[in-house]
Amino acid sequence: MKKSDIVIVGGGPAGFTTALIARTLYSDREVTLIRREEKAMIPCGIPYIFASLGGNVDKDILPDKPLEAKGVNIVIDEVIDVDRTNKVVKLRSGEEIKYDKLVLATGSGPRKLNIPGSDLENVFYVKKDYEYLKKLVEAINDANDIIIIGGGFIGCEMADELSKLNKNVTIIELLPCCLMLNFDQDFCALAEEELKRRGVKILDNTRVTEIVGNGKVEAVKTDKGDKIPADVVIISVGAVPNVELARKIGLKIGESGAIAVDCYLRTSDPNIFAVGDCAEKIDFFTHKPTKILLASAAAAEARVAATNLYNLSMIRGPVLTFSTKIGDISLAVAGLTEKRAKELGFDIVTGYSETVDKHPGTLPGARKIRLKLVVAKSCLTILGCQIAGGPAVAEMANAVGALIAKRTTLCELLAMQVGTHPLLTASPIAYSLSAAALDAFKKLV
Repeated sequence: MKKSDIVIVGGGPAGFTTALIARTLYSDREVTLIRREEKAMIPCGIPYIFASLGGNVDKDILPDKPLEAKGVNIVIDEVIDVDRTNKVVKLRSGEEIKYDKLVLATGSGPRKLNIPGSDLENVFYVKKDYEYLKKLVEAINDANDIIIIGGGFIGCEMADELSKLNKNVTIIELLPCCLMLNFDQDFCALAEEELKRRGVKILDNTRVTEIVGNGKVEAVKTDKGDKIPADVVIISVGAVPNVELARKIGLKIGESGAIAVDCYLRTSDPNIFAVGDCAEKIDFFTHKPTKILLASAAAAEARVAATNLYNLSMIRGPVLTFSTKIGDISLAVAGLTEKRAKELGFDIVTGYSETVDKHPGTLPGARKIRLKLVVAKSCLTILGCQIAGGPAVAEMANAVGALIAKRTTLCELLAMQVGTHPLLTASPIAYSLSAAALDAFKKLV
């Protein structure tokens, strides 16, 4: 029987990062990463395979080289069971590995859409699977009419990319607007306008009732009575945590359907940690389980878990931040949207600003920035921020996420000095965050 001090199950962003950090912190410990896939994909890069990466799936592979350079053992196999009493991982090949600490990073898979015709040829999900994605590339190259069911991040990013291939692309979204689970409707509208400008058709408030075809997809039917031609259908209606192994070995599964973990990322077995999409997230504002499946959150959790393996010293970061790029517009959010804050019962005030990301605004490449700030009236604590503009908005949202986590107040934000430069930022006189903070403040006086 082989032995490894630290065994990690899963080779996605969470497992990969855990292995790197573990070897960095514990150079005298043996680290083994076990994954089923010969080639691990970069999940967030999948939508960009089809146009930006020229349809080459090999350009979106998570490289083994950084792991090998650190001395991580990579095992291509599947964990089918764990003997928690004797701390032994059992593999499908029959091999067994004894561990001291075990980290589950089993990720997530696409949520299935159980409607007639969902098993037809050329109906695809967005899977993190090398061979499967190669088939999807081939199907898309041969297609003219492509329908994407679901207008979340992946659906919108896929539509944006496929529009570059001069395909007829249609998004069918159940909610009133694409991206509505993550942004307020005024910011969702910016994304939809950009998609439409790029030739993507969007059917909001619409449910797909059937996918039709004789062995191979030919069209989809909707609850509006429409029958829309389709050569390829891509289903992107969310993801579900992969918890089958955790459930089999008797670990506690949380309310959200993911593996229950404490603030140190320990499961109900103190020698087993869980990170990434398979691990339950706790909302910063409600302290209740929430469903968030993001590579950025997974990597952050991996850093926390790896640090805590032998010495509990770090708790996971609580504020989640999102960003995406649709055509020429970038969108980002940190903390609560206005809609979500009201749903949770917060008495809020919002501040809004519109400026440009260079000064003067006549400089080449200057882009408009729209920013909405959400503030709690009672204590003036910043609750959330949404930003639309050029690529810089993602890093701006990351900074605001840190301010929210530190419970920064509106007054502190107003008084905060920011470093500015004509070619890099908005003017210090009209800096986006400061201007939005002032707009919120004047509504309180």
